Amino acid sequence: MRTTLKRGLASLLGLAALGALGVATAAPAQAEPSDCPKGYFCAWTTAHATGTMLKSTQSMPTLGTWDNKIQSVSNRTNQYACGYDEPNYKTSYWSVGTREPDPGGTEWGGFGLNSVSSIKLVPTYRECTGPAYPSWYVFSEASTRSSFANLDGNLSADLLVRDKAGRLWFLPGNDTGKLVGGGWNAMNALTRHGDFSGDGREDVIAREASTGKLWLYKGSGTGFVGSRVLIGSGGWNSMNRLTAIGDMSGDGRSDLLAVEKSTGKLWLYPGTATGALGARKLIGSGGWNSMNALVAPGDLNGDGRDDLLAREASTGKLWRYPTKTGGLGTRALVGSGWNVMTTFVGIGNIDYGDPNDLLTITGSGASTSLTGNSCQGAGCMMTYSGKGTGGLNAGAGHDSDYNWDDMNAVF
Repeated sequence: MRTTLKRGLASLLGLAALGALGVATAAPAQAEPSDCPKGYFCAWTTAHATGTMLKSTQSMPTLGTWDNKIQSVSNRTNQYACGYDEPNYKTSYWSVGTREPDPGGTEWGGFGLNSVSSIKLVPTYRECTGPAYPSWYVFSEASTRSSFANLDGNLSADLLVRDKAGRLWFLPGNDTGKLVGGGWNAMNALTRHGDFSGDGREDVIAREASTGKLWLYKGSGTGFVGSRVLIGSGGWNSMNRLTAIGDMSGDGRSDLLAVEKSTGKLWLYPGTATGALGARKLIGSGGWNSMNALVAPGDLNGDGRDDLLAREASTGKLWRYPTKTGGLGTRALVGSGWNVMTTFVGIGNIDYGDPNDLLTITGSGASTSLTGNSCQGAGCMMTYSGKGTGGLNAGAGHDSDYNWDDMNAVF
């Protein structure tokens, strides 16, 4: 079980309703839970879900005659229902009553509040109490910054995150977020860190699950991505661990790595002047299926070349592979015990100084002795500062947010 800090009251005030869906109310006499239509949120004044019924398909900032009278509810929408004890989605409590989506109408019950004065329907659980995206804050590091982990050209490392509703958010590093767009759950692989289009801006590469096509989304330089360009016509579902790694081929262009599922071979796909990918080159003859995570954090040892980190599934060991023109050098052990991590993110430098750092997100086995703060279990973000010699310093819990596990992609 994850232990988290409760959100302060200020984070619960003034929340705007999201996704108005068209409101409707009805009050048939002696209604029961089975009378709640699919797609509606329904409520009753009795604890047994009988009697007069309220139904709606949109958020309700005020409840009129239903104010403080709701005792039981059924949420047959595909969104979360959030109940507040004050109008306009405000609360005097530290928590908010919630009901998960239940389109099938199999469950009904209460909000967990003694009084409900407003109800909000939102795509994700976290939007009941705050923004749809996690808090991400970092200090500026230097007067200049390369394009690595930098989609908007400022001095802070930034992130892209995808929520469970399929929306992609840009987090610039100042506790804010911007919506990039929806529909991203159609992609089953996402990677960034590198300029593939040759315009000096960092791009995003995504694989479409239904077709196996590979798409390049050109960076705009503002944190958003432009129109996509097809760079792989199909067959990419046969590959694992798609990882943008910077320039390995020595031609000044960003490249892509991928592991072939059937053989465990590691392939290098060089970037080209047009943004497409060139003919692939074998750089690992086999055994790469034993690695269940790859991440390219940039230059970790100060030799001016990007490195590759790989986690060995059977041992939890993390290995660093230095790159050379068109291939990989001899690996070196970074450390053990890394199987507790579910996500690895190359982030450039987020601490003062030059070496690149590493971000991770913990799985259910993480303890406070690992994170160093009140966060434990899944969803804790850890930072590992680079030593500049290829290794990483001991990790520390990043205090931006303790709920990263409700994002299904962080990169």
